[in-house]
Amino acid sequence: MADSEWHLLGSVDELAKKPLQQITVGRTRIALSHRDGAFGAISGACNHVGGPLGDGRLDGDYVVCPWHNWKYHFQTGQGEPGYEAECVPRFSLRIENGQLLVDLQAATKRNRIPHEPHPLARPIERAPGPLRVVGLSTTAMDPSNPRFSTSDELLLTAISHAEAEGAVTRVIKLNGLQFRHCEGYYSKAAQACTWPCSITQMDPADQLDQVYEALVHWGDVLVLATPIRWGSASSLYYKMAERLNCVQNQVTIRDRVMIKNKVAAFIVTGGQDNVQGVVGSLLTFFGELGFLFPQFPFIAHSRGWTAEDMERNVSEVRDSSELHEGAMALVSRATELARGLVDAKHEGETAMPRGGRKAHRLQGKVTH
Repeated sequence: MADSEWHLLGSVDELAKKPLQQITVGRTRIALSHRDGAFGAISGACNHVGGPLGDGRLDGDYVVCPWHNWKYHFQTGQGEPGYEAECVPRFSLRIENGQLLVDLQAATKRNRIPHEPHPLARPIERAPGPLRVVGLSTTAMDPSNPRFSTSDELLLTAISHAEAEGAVTRVIKLNGLQFRHCEGYYSKAAQACTWPCSITQMDPADQLDQVYEALVHWGDVLVLATPIRWGSASSLYYKMAERLNCVQNQVTIRDRVMIKNKVAAFIVTGGQDNVQGVVGSLLTFFGELGFLFPQFPFIAHSRGWTAEDMERNVSEVRDSSELHEGAMALVSRATELARGLVDAKHEGETAMPRGGRKAHRLQGKVTH
């Protein structure tokens, strides 16, 4: 072991006032804790993605990482019971004349338990095969007591037409998935928002992995349908969109574009108005994810603010040949664009510029 390298941290009385604190000495980060009259010093960098352990909290004898809640014993650095082999380095301490000193040469080594990578973490490569179309329903109806949904009606028409044109399809209904709300990891630190989503990695029961798989890995075309609720898209849409931040944040923090050469189109219906406002929000968000759009990228139906006879709204959509033909035309425009992008890629062409957010912003400056 290397020679000791003792460093003065400060007054014992002052340092004992804080149960946990992050201290940086040179390039060494230390999580210094004080519990039941005893100090502990372990590495201030979590094994998971480097979260600052000293900025977390104490849970009994364990330091809890503020990013993703991994736990390490405040004195030994070992993981919580059952995960003792997952440990961070510990540092020796001593007290001289009321002052606390730390040996910057770690007394133990860091050890990470090998973890199989999450299936979503695999390289993003389009497998050969026919065009693939994802239909995404965001209506918030109770799936156990179904009712007629105007947005679902037109979505299923679009998906059936895509199948008739030779595409392989997959329909995902958000109201049939159990998934947690976004818990704000990006608000803790940009690097704390990971791909795959932190929640998806920690909670195998969370079913939003089906959406991530379909949008990032599987599909060439996304057709998203939403009702209008108080002038906005459905609440389930926003619950999903917040969780899709982990895709967009990869562009922001790593310049990594995960959605390339994929097309999105939208179906918006409702008993209230503000179609253009809803679609504008959808275009902005999915454009930021990396999706491209066909000419005339949406169809919509609304009878306006004063139309409270919803049964008539249902019958108008159900019986409208114009709306159903519009749904078929919409998916045809989307698949035509997607097919061109796929063919261009197979021919070795660059279907869209390389680079992520930096390139995107620079292109915007040039075009404006």
